[in-house]
Amino acid sequence: MSTPRFRSLRPVRHAVPGDGTALGELDRAAWSTLHSVQPRPQPPYEPFFDDRHPPGDFLVADAVTGTGEVRPAGYLRLARPTPLACNAHVRQIQGLAVADWARRRGVARTLLRASVAEARRLGAGRLTLRVLGHNTAARALYAAEGFAVEGVLPGEFFLGGRYVDDVLMGRSLTA
Repeated sequence: MSTPRFRSLRPVRHAVPGDGTALGELDRAAWSTLHSVQPRPQPPYEPFFDDRHPPGDFLVADAVTGTGEVRPAGYLRLARPTPLACNAHVRQIQGLAVADWARRRGVARTLLRASVAEARRLGAGRLTLRVLGHNTAARALYAAEGFAVEGVLPGEFFLGGRYVDDVLMGRSLTA
């Protein structure tokens, strides 16, 4: 498959069941120990959406390619961190992926901003996420979008032959 040229980004939307195949392909293509603690996916692949990961939890950024085709350029999963009523005021980013051909075009920033708006719409007062300590580009982007480091679990994961910190970041949605 040839690499599409990026022409423009469409408004962020909620995923629909029919997005499962394309988002699964994007997820597998974007896999890296820079951001994933799971092993590299191997066939046969599990469905992208399931009972714990329904389409409604995902925001999708579609791009218009140079040929006019509309393709998912990235996605972000926005979910409750726990089912507890005392934690219902929090939403958590539980995954963000951008296609290689769409990187450095503002897709991740657009998805982050959409997640802030969506979390507010859902009545959340806080938005949190976890990022691997060695993912400096993602950490810088999150900081630029108002997230602050709220905790670090040193050496929480062993990836690629070394121990990696799990960095907890969050931001208020009330200001």
